[in-house]
Amino acid sequence: MTPGMLKMYISFFGIGFMFLSVVLIYLSRYKLKGIFKMITAVIAYILMILAGLIIFFVVFSGPVAD
Repeated sequence: MTPGMLKMYISFFGIGFMFLSVVLIYLSRYKLKGIFKMITAVIAYILMILAGLIIFFVVFSGPVAD
């Protein structure tokens, strides 16, 4: 697997984490109550932070040499 393809798949994981965190934040704010609300919110914010770090890595690692 080339480094460019690897960066593409890593960025897909970042995008997936962002989408999943948006869904979990929606669930925790509007659909869940009690301890489940807190657990899903914590998981969602952890995923959002991980997604930000992944995208930061992909963007600032620069282009891949041929």
